[in-house]
Amino acid sequence: MADNYLGRKMEEYEAQKCASVRTRKVSLLSLLARNRSTRGFDASFKVRRDQLVSLVEAARLAPSAMNQQVLRFRLVTEEEAHLVTPHIRLGRALPELKLPLEGTEPNGYVVICTDKESRYVDMDMGIATQTMLLRAVEMGLNGICIAAFDHEAVREALNLPLTPQLILAVGRSAERIEVVDISEGESTAYYRENGTHFVPKLRLEDFIINK
Repeated sequence: MADNYLGRKMEEYEAQKCASVRTRKVSLLSLLARNRSTRGFDASFKVRRDQLVSLVEAARLAPSAMNQQVLRFRLVTEEEAHLVTPHIRLGRALPELKLPLEGTEPNGYVVICTDKESRYVDMDMGIATQTMLLRAVEMGLNGICIAAFDHEAVREALNLPLTPQLILAVGRSAERIEVVDISEGESTAYYRENGTHFVPKLRLEDFIINK
């Protein structure tokens, strides 16, 4: 059937069936814990346009500095992903891996655009991307916010009327990612060992000044 209708309905049914179980377990802190930057995606999972639209809806409902709402969003599904993927760079701290590894490239993107110049633009982009990533996690997906990309190449490839500022890659993670506690002064650089991606995070007490 067109547009994988039966598959989508089954996915919706399974999500609804588990909703009552998940409702009591899901919290903002649990979503934040699961919201880890993903640099390798399951190629068998195809991100749908309606899923990307849901991410933009989350960004639309998020706060905007002075309510100026200066951001616009270009959705990129599998059919156009090849126009974006060659121009992104992931894992700058792991250059020897040349991420994403072949076969784990994203097939869904949201390109965040604006031509407005304001000190509030970066604020809006931070709020929007975090909100979209949390929505992605809530939907069973993961993503990564990408600032390292060829802006002009992406603009030309997608024929964008506005300047691309950030790219959100979205999909189903193919990585194992773990958070590890570190103390003040230790390296915060992420690293990989035995196929696991480790994300160092300062302990809670190190974030609080008035202990």
